Amino acid sequence: MADGGAAGRALLGAVNSLLRQRRYRAALAVLKGFRNGAVYGAKIRAPHALVMTFLFKDGSLREKLKSIAQATYTHSRNLAYFVFTYKGLLALQSRLLGKKMPLHSFCAAFIGGWLVFGENNPINSQIIMYLLSRILFGLSRLAVEKGYVPQPKQDPFPLVAALLWGTVLWLFEYHRHTLQPSLQSSMTYLYDDSNVWHDISDFLIYNKRSTSK
Repeated sequence: MADGGAAGRALLGAVNSLLRQRRYRAALAVLKGFRNGAVYGAKIRAPHALVMTFLFKDGSLREKLKSIAQATYTHSRNLAYFVFTYKGLLALQSRLLGKKMPLHSFCAAFIGGWLVFGENNPINSQIIMYLLSRILFGLSRLAVEKGYVPQPKQDPFPLVAALLWGTVLWLFEYHRHTLQPSLQSSMTYLYDDSNVWHDISDFLIYNKRSTSK
């Protein structure tokens, strides 16, 4: 038993020694990126899938749990693959050219995005739309910082919020098919289902009357 404990400590020491070696740092960073991508993807997707599935999807409990597990796995896997690809290509470019350049980041992420997120499915679609909104805000701030756009005299956020809500509700009311399915479900619950009730049960307690009635 003592020998087993000593062997375990020796192995742990060897692994820690390996992790501290600078020559392996780039490769190890790629591996940890894969790990962090998988964990982060699971943390983000699992609660979202849980809420959306139980709120808006029909089916048995088993079917719902299977849907949650599948969505969580897909998000976790894709993010892990992307981080692995991005950091690997970033390290490869730096090694080949001897230095790190801003264009390397774009090229590595472009290839990773094409390979990992290029399939048009609900999970990838949500991730891309999430990124798009952040990119637009980021580019707007960068344009102001660089002097391409004058600094607004007043906070433009209220106007942006008003334009976005006005546009999305117009699309929902008159061109609903153009919106992403999960957004359609959310808005249907908020704006359509609130127009329908039969008695106190589906007015205050439940969203819809039970089909058994």
